Amino acid sequence: MSLVVVATMVPKPEFRDDVIATLEDVIARVHAEDAGCEVYSLNEGPDRLVMIEKWASPEDLQAHSTSPAFQALTAALDGKMAQDMDVQILQPHPAGTPGQGQV
Repeated sequence: MSLVVVATMVPKPEFRDDVIATLEDVIARVHAEDAGCEVYSLNEGPDRLVMIEKWASPEDLQAHSTSPAFQALTAALDGKMAQDMDVQILQPHPAGTPGQGQV
């Protein structure tokens, strides 16, 4: 069973570019290193950054949470966020066409 993660981050304005650069580096590492990663994508809003992730299994997501790439991310974000990260772990609910109805 795959899982979708939506992680919303609100960086302090003075650190926005630093946080984006960190995420870009970590994204490349996760794509290369973390088994079961199907989607790991950065999306930008005016005041927030949103990671949309899809993991092949709960075990893959759990392994990611202790991976070197994720540990580097959490260390690099320390002190740069305006509020705590909001992380939602969701189960896909397919509807509509297979290509459009789910992440």
